[in-house]
Amino acid sequence: MRLRVLGRDPLPGPWPAGGGSPHAWLLHIAADGARYRDDVLDARELARAAAFVRPLHRERFVAAHAGLRHLLGAYLGLDPAAVGLTRQPCPGCGGPHGRPAVAVAGEVPPLHFNLSHAGDLALFAFADAPVGADVEEVQPPSVAAEVARVLHPAEIAELDALPGAERPVAFARCWTRKEAYLKGTGRGLSENPSVTYVGTGPRPASPPGWTLCDTDAGPGYAAAVALSTG
Repeated sequence: MRLRVLGRDPLPGPWPAGGGSPHAWLLHIAADGARYRDDVLDARELARAAAFVRPLHRERFVAAHAGLRHLLGAYLGLDPAAVGLTRQPCPGCGGPHGRPAVAVAGEVPPLHFNLSHAGDLALFAFADAPVGADVEEVQPPSVAAEVARVLHPAEIAELDALPGAERPVAFARCWTRKEAYLKGTGRGLSENPSVTYVGTGPRPASPPGWTLCDTDAGPGYAAAVALSTG
C-alpha cells in the first residue's frame, strides 16, 4: 500500500466515492507536526490534549488529531475545524466508544477513517468501508516476549520458532495487524488478542470479511491497515 506523507505530499481532493482501495497517510510529527495546531480542534479534543502531563505527549496528540482534521477537511470539502466527529456504537456492548466517524445527522458517513500514533509517527487511513489502522514502535525483545503470551496460540508458536533476534519485528507485525483489525471492527481490545489469527510472517492472514495490509512506516516501526470487505 502506498503511503502519502502529510506535510510533504499535496492535500487530497474530494473523496472519490467508490474509489476502491483505502488511502493511507503518514505524519512525521517532529519534522512536520508543528504546522498542525490546536486551533482546529474541538472542545473535547482540547480537553484531552490539556490532560497530558508531558508536553511531548500533548504536542504529538495535537499534531495527530489536527492532521486528521486537515485530511478529513480536504476529502470532504470542509474547513478542518468544521468537521464534526463522533463515535459509533460499540458492536459488543452498544456503548458510545466504537469506531470514530464523521458526524452526519441521519446519514451514512461519507467515508470511514482511522487514526493511530506511536512515537514520532501518526498513521491515517480512509476508505469507503470500515477501516482500521495501527502503527507501533518495535519493542525490545523482553517486552515483545512478555506481551506475545496473549496472542493466538498459532502466533505464539510461530514466534517461538524464530531466532530471538527476529522476534521483536515479527511480534510488531502481528500486533499492528491485530490492532488494525480490532479497531476496524470497533471492538478494540475488548476482544481478547488470542481470538483472531493474523499471523506473524511476512504476509498477513486476513480474517474472514477483512483484508489486512502491512505498510512500511520506516525503520523501528511496524504498521498495518485493515479494510472491511463484508
